[in-house]
Amino acid sequence: MTTQTRARAARETKLEALQQQLSESVAALVTGEDWKRALTFAAQFRSRSFNNSMLIQAQHYAAYNEGRVPEPTPSYVAGFHQWLSLGRHVVKGQQGYGILAPVTARFASPNPSDATSWRRLARGEKPGFGEKVQTKLIGLKPAQVWDVSQTAGDPVPELPRPDLLQGLAPDGLWDGLADQITALGFELRLVSSAAAIGGANGLTDFLTREVSVRMDMDDAAQVKTLAHELGHVLLHTPRDKVMSTDLAADATLHRGIAEVEAESIALMVGAAHGLDTSSYTIPYVSTWAASVSGRTPVEVVQSTAERVRTTALGILDKLDTQKVGDGNPPGLHQDAPGHRAGVTPVVAATRRDGSVIGR
Repeated sequence: MTTQTRARAARETKLEALQQQLSESVAALVTGEDWKRALTFAAQFRSRSFNNSMLIQAQHYAAYNEGRVPEPTPSYVAGFHQWLSLGRHVVKGQQGYGILAPVTARFASPNPSDATSWRRLARGEKPGFGEKVQTKLIGLKPAQVWDVSQTAGDPVPELPRPDLLQGLAPDGLWDGLADQITALGFELRLVSSAAAIGGANGLTDFLTREVSVRMDMDDAAQVKTLAHELGHVLLHTPRDKVMSTDLAADATLHRGIAEVEAESIALMVGAAHGLDTSSYTIPYVSTWAASVSGRTPVEVVQSTAERVRTTALGILDKLDTQKVGDGNPPGLHQDAPGHRAGVTPVVAATRRDGSVIGR
């Protein structure tokens, strides 16, 4: 057996082990509390995919039980050379956490609309004249990251954290979410009580394109409700053509999945702002995940969680609000994610203080 063959076999063995650990971790998400904890963690490590955040969480907790790290939850994780670039090094004897890293390749095509015309470029190969180049995911490979507690060296600067009082919402969050709803062509209605919208905290009407939120709740509950309804608008607006195999169709057919997705988006948006999510009630994951025909519960949980994560990140990216860290050590990259200006709304709506936005 050649050295290259042995290296490939070792890599495939590591990948199989990581995929097995991932499946076991996802399958363990059987209650609303487990789901809430997983998504809260994903919100605090939103620079990683849901799958990798699950792997990091499981391996760090195992390291904690073995006495190798001081806290049950990691704070910042990065690769070996990334820590070196920040003036820190991995402590001798500390084992890294295996994650699934993307493998990409460059493809070129003289006719991008023709799917059969794309060809993979060899390393160093330049595209032909007039060819369009795209980088595409072709697979996964095992990689390792370490928590800051497994490293030593220069101090890691502390990021400012939102400081919220009981019942108050993060500054600017309501207006930022409202802007996104109106930018999508929905009118925001503020109603006096739940009685006005059938006993609910909030309601999205796709026919009239209205989002209603009851105002007889504290600010934090109002903001969480608004984020929930924005989740519905982004994920569950009826479309003319939706493939029956697509998870969006599953969410349309299964009310439970749609509600869990919207509530989970609100949870992640709140958690990214340090907002207490203890009042969230999410159905048992095993119940709704098992109700989708043709999919295993693990497949439903993974695909739903990634839809939730992607949607929540899209919302957060448009919010100019103070957020908790994203799991990367401060200083690792130049531009902090999630601080771009919001999209200009196209429909008028009303702020909670009575002023008008969106004109």
